[in-house]
Amino acid sequence: KTEEEALLAVRKLLTYLPQNNQEKPPSIEVAEEDHYRPDLADVVPFDSTRPYDVRGVIEQVVDKDSFYEVHKNFAKNIVVGFARINGQSVGLVCIQPKVMAGGLDIDSSDKASRFIRFCDCFQIPIITFEDVTGFFPGIKQEHGGIIRHGAKILYAYSEATVPKVTVILRKAYGGAYVALNSKAIGADLVFAWPNAEIAVMGPEGAANIIFAREINNSDNPEETRMEKIEEDREKFANPYVAASRGMVDDVIDPRDTRLKLVQALDMLQNKQETRPAKKHGNIPL
Repeated sequence: KTEEEALLAVRKLLTYLPQNNQEKPPSIEVAEEDHYRPDLADVVPFDSTRPYDVRGVIEQVVDKDSFYEVHKNFAKNIVVGFARINGQSVGLVCIQPKVMAGGLDIDSSDKASRFIRFCDCFQIPIITFEDVTGFFPGIKQEHGGIIRHGAKILYAYSEATVPKVTVILRKAYGGAYVALNSKAIGADLVFAWPNAEIAVMGPEGAANIIFAREINNSDNPEETRMEKIEEDREKFANPYVAASRGMVDDVIDPRDTRLKLVQALDMLQNKQETRPAKKHGNIPL
């Protein structure tokens, strides 16, 4: 609202960034603390249809009062910003389930891609909190080029050489799951909470399509439908199946999320990825 406020905001932003792209971002000394966060067990509803504010997860995981959100009023279905974890500067890319049911659209794809590339420019590790239902459907999105814009996220993550860690909080469906720093496009580590659903689509949608004839011919269609939903969830849409196939590195207790991220950042602090000079792809502009 004032020039002074703007200058103070810029000053705070610069505390997360290195002096140039050859240096590592600054880290600060923090007092030793217990990384165990018991409140994380209650932030995300177990019912996958219930919304919540992902900022509640962020506040529990990062250092106190360190989250600095950028582009707050644009594409509100994704939250991006800088923070510190154990004093180390990181970039956060977080799906917001309370807006558009956590779907990715054109604007959020552009917002995330730009932020990911910025972090990669200045050697800032990227942490992704994922609870995504997929790419947002509709004629407007299709005509606007949702595939082209969505591809920018895959491109940005694939090209980034900084440490990249993903935490699947609840839903991870379809192409959006792949796009948001999956192992398939180069994630260093992928963690999942025990109630995470990793699948082509949700168990409800899958059961309605795959077992449509069986449900319709049943004496009690609703009971049969619920049975098939649970069957699909048990066989496919859970993190243990994904972990057995190498798509998830560890299924973690939500309360240990901060500890796992501290350990991951420590392990990856000297990550180096050398690529051929003058070698690059054709970004989907």
